[in-house]
Amino acid sequence: MSYKQGRYSNLMKPFFGIVDLCIINVTVFLFDINLSNTYIFCIYLSLLWVIISLINNFYEVQRHTRILQIIPLLFKQIVFYSIALYAFIGFFKQPTISRLALGNYLLVTLIFISAFKILAFFLLKKYRSVLSGNTRNVIVIGKNQKTRQLINTFNSRLDFGYKFKTQFSVNENDFSLEKCFKYIIDNDIDEIYFSIAELSNKQINRLIDFADNNLRELKFIPDNKDIFSRKMKYEYYDYIPILSLRDIPLQESLNKYLKRLFDILFSSFIIVFVLSWLTPILAIFIKLESKGPVFFKQSRNGFNYEEFDCFKFRSMKPNEKAHLHQATKGDQRITRVGAFIRKTSIDELPQFFNVLFGNMSVVGPRPHMVSHTNMYAQRVDKFMVRHFVKPGITGLAQISGFRGEIEMEKDIINRVKYDIFYIENWSLLLDLKIIIQTFLNALRGEEKAY
Repeated sequence: MSYKQGRYSNLMKPFFGIVDLCIINVTVFLFDINLSNTYIFCIYLSLLWVIISLINNFYEVQRHTRILQIIPLLFKQIVFYSIALYAFIGFFKQPTISRLALGNYLLVTLIFISAFKILAFFLLKKYRSVLSGNTRNVIVIGKNQKTRQLINTFNSRLDFGYKFKTQFSVNENDFSLEKCFKYIIDNDIDEIYFSIAELSNKQINRLIDFADNNLRELKFIPDNKDIFSRKMKYEYYDYIPILSLRDIPLQESLNKYLKRLFDILFSSFIIVFVLSWLTPILAIFIKLESKGPVFFKQSRNGFNYEEFDCFKFRSMKPNEKAHLHQATKGDQRITRVGAFIRKTSIDELPQFFNVLFGNMSVVGPRPHMVSHTNMYAQRVDKFMVRHFVKPGITGLAQISGFRGEIEMEKDIINRVKYDIFYIENWSLLLDLKIIIQTFLNALRGEEKAY
């Protein structure tokens, strides 16, 4: 039994917590808040900060964490801390406190804490990649495509701070767990990664016992059935552990209400400040070029596969095939005005009414014509998963190059993959990123926007 010693990584979280507490308390003395007892105020804030941080997992930032995961953490911490801060007035009966000074204190404190957290995040990455500090020695047991991909990540992403030492192939004649154990102890290995597909249950249990008794971290690589590659949800029914195959963030009430609130505010803004003046102008040009309605209405499948009427500015001459055939390159049905508004995606703007009415969301999987939905549901695996959430005006697949005409089978397959990734990894920040990228793509013009 050889215990791992000399680890300083665990001191980082307390250090970051102490720095944040220093910022919280020192900043108090920069403002004339008119407190009756400053020290009670500081103790109150410090205790609340620690409690909120523990509930929010504010300091649980791993070396493989992305910046997109840190920003929601900061947002939640800021919201709860702000509530706790102003609750002090009523809780301790302090009516003389200056609300303006308290607001200024809150703003400056949160700017300092946010700046420190983001700066520390990037400095640690540079420390690992440039100076080779804060590294962890790792080995991999097993030899297959997934272990090769993992090793490549260790070697290419130096900012993660994993120092790959060696790989043990289970299929070699001289392979034995004893040989692995000796290497781990002799070379001061921190983490052990093994392919669950290549070891027997007996070998896995021995590996677990060794890791537990020697204070090493053990992590498994999913098997080739791809079941464990999914983002699964871990729950307890009483004391029985249950794994759900798919975790959908938008099924949680808070996330659902946040997204709906964002949809209402964003769609209202576009309708009032853009469509209010753009619609009459486009109506004149559309009517001058061809007879027919200004708006085009088409049945699409939405949330839970329910049909709804999707609105667009009419970009084609009225024709019987509009509900059956998707627009193609050089499509003779498209008018000159229609070609422009399709190229710039202006024709999609009336769908903000769909968003306001609740049929669609600003961001989500793009809805297809009913005839196409029925066809792809039969031909494309997991196509129906897209209907677990509301369809969107734009989506991750669209900004990733899979929009417009389905020319080959791989186009719809890749579109579904991106849509499922979005459904399983939704966040408000991801929505904002997609919206910004959609706007930039519209300014540049897209190859398949026809």
